[in-house]
Amino acid sequence: MAYNLLKGKRGIIFGALDEKSIAWLTAEKVHEEGGQFVLTNAPIAMRMGKIHELAERCGNSQVIPADATSVEDIENLYKESSEILGGKIDFILHSIGMSPNVRKGRDYGDLNYEWFLKTLDISALSFHKVMQVAEKLDLMNEWGSIIALSYIASQRTYPDYSDMAQAKAMLESIARSYGYRMARDKKVRVNTISQSPTVTTAGTGVTGFDIFHEFADKMSPLGNATAASCADYIVSMFSDFTRMVTMQNLMHDGGFSNSGITYEFIDYLKGAEAKQDR
Repeated sequence: MAYNLLKGKRGIIFGALDEKSIAWLTAEKVHEEGGQFVLTNAPIAMRMGKIHELAERCGNSQVIPADATSVEDIENLYKESSEILGGKIDFILHSIGMSPNVRKGRDYGDLNYEWFLKTLDISALSFHKVMQVAEKLDLMNEWGSIIALSYIASQRTYPDYSDMAQAKAMLESIARSYGYRMARDKKVRVNTISQSPTVTTAGTGVTGFDIFHEFADKMSPLGNATAASCADYIVSMFSDFTRMVTMQNLMHDGGFSNSGITYEFIDYLKGAEAKQDR
């Protein structure tokens, strides 16, 4: 059921790849709620994904290739988007993250530091660039909303999440620092959403993802938050109902972040012990 939460609002969605991606599902939900937007992703990602199919599903939205690590590309994206959408915009979704070290299976004790810098640039520094260029071009309407996607590995250690953990910590820090600036000068709110481990193309690329996913599900009283429910949450953050929420890292994880242990996980351990005793 649609509520027209975003009727008349315009924005840019970074990072839609395929039907599994949170950005893809968010775009569909934004369209359902009356919002208009431009879709964008890096040229190489666009060749791998199906972003043009998504654009057709969402009222023939425009697609503009842009590398989010390139200030020049972001500037061109914003200028073209303003022309297409007819003025300033109300929301931005930053759904971008990639680690060459994770993708290529490098152990955390044997990181390639050039790749590490690339991880930080793609997954965190790009968020600063997205906002800095928006500020300089006066892109955002007052009371607009900017969201980036994070993960609890920014605060806790998870084997095999590797240098992405540092990238997410930087991402959240940038949201606080730039969130203050955007709120003070533009009345624009900036937040990150720390999502449950989610079955996306990017998420499943992490070694041991299935174990991450199962563990989090058993440790979350509500279970893991799905990509679709995250899209719903993002829409609420783009709406006028959350105007006074900014500079926050918002946990969208079924209660995982505040759970010490759960009966579900205790039962799981008991079951594992029983199997060992046989």
